Amino acid sequence: MSQRRVSEQSAAPRTVDPRVTDVVLALAMALVVALVIAVDTDAVQRTGAGAYLFAAAFGALVLFRRTAPRTVLVVTVLAVFAYYALGFAPIGMALPAVAALYSAAEMRHTGWAVGAGVTLVAVSTYFRVTGNDTEDQLTPYDLVTNLALVAAAIALGVAVRLTHQVRAHEAWAAEQRLQAERLRIARDLHDVVGHNLSVIALHSGVAAEAVGRDDDAARGALEHVREATSGTLRELRSTVRVLRGPVGGAVAPTGLAGVDALARPARAAGITVDVDLDVPDGALDGAIDAAAYRVVQESLTNVLRHAAATRVAVRARVDGGRLVLRVSDDGRGAGPVLVPGSGVSGMRERVAVLGGSLAAHDAPDGGFVVAADLPLRLET
Repeated sequence: MSQRRVSEQSAAPRTVDPRVTDVVLALAMALVVALVIAVDTDAVQRTGAGAYLFAAAFGALVLFRRTAPRTVLVVTVLAVFAYYALGFAPIGMALPAVAALYSAAEMRHTGWAVGAGVTLVAVSTYFRVTGNDTEDQLTPYDLVTNLALVAAAIALGVAVRLTHQVRAHEAWAAEQRLQAERLRIARDLHDVVGHNLSVIALHSGVAAEAVGRDDDAARGALEHVREATSGTLRELRSTVRVLRGPVGGAVAPTGLAGVDALARPARAAGITVDVDLDVPDGALDGAIDAAAYRVVQESLTNVLRHAAATRVAVRARVDGGRLVLRVSDDGRGAGPVLVPGSGVSGMRERVAVLGGSLAAHDAPDGGFVVAADLPLRLET
């Protein structure tokens, strides 16, 4: 077994085996009932071995509370009736059934638990009110005690069940957040790798054409290929580190401050890239800033791949409490840009999730335009 697997197992939270819990609960039930029988010094003649066998039976029933909670509840109620019918020392009507009532409520059988509790209290009240033995007459204390035990057992079972449900929901929500974060990382990696591969393909073509005719141009193109390849490898290594560690520690992608770096490969390919960013520092939330960066990155990638453009303009400004972003080129227009996998739908989805909108269409004077409208801050 590898060291990593050993460390993961040692870090995993330890939980008590449910069977151990059931055994402890069964022993506690049997001991409590036996203790109540033993301390009843006024009814020594009714505390024979049979009474203690009933105490052991009440405890043994608890062992089956998870597999057959309703059966355990019904058998427990009938056993209480049989115990008193045989004239054994009083142990209370609710006490022997506390574990069964709790288990039924915990296992989503609250109605059964309530019905059994009402039956026990009602039968006890009836016989003690109509009985002739003054020692067995019902007192307000006895009635309140039985009602309190029944209510407390059922309430505790419901509370434990709801706690488990809340924890299960929190675990599910955490898993959903984890999957969403992984999807975000995958999208970011797709954007970066796609952009860098476009740069590599473009400059590889330039180098191939320049070899033997313009060695300086070929060397310059190959240098751009080397830089783009190194950038892709760094991004891959960074992503692998993130996925191996806590996902919540992922570093947010570069914001609009990194647009100039995006423009360099396009400029090196002979495309004029005009960048005009009029966005005050700190005006954007991190997620908005990252999304704007990705829109510019995807737009420039499409220009390099499909547009055959000679000029690209990147404009960003704050207008009326919104970020207005526009990337336009003088290339071929929508036909060659909006091909499957061009990323326009991904950009639109990314922007929409943040409460913005994105339009991609031909420009009136030729070329193609990507225009995004985003809030400055995420709504809370």
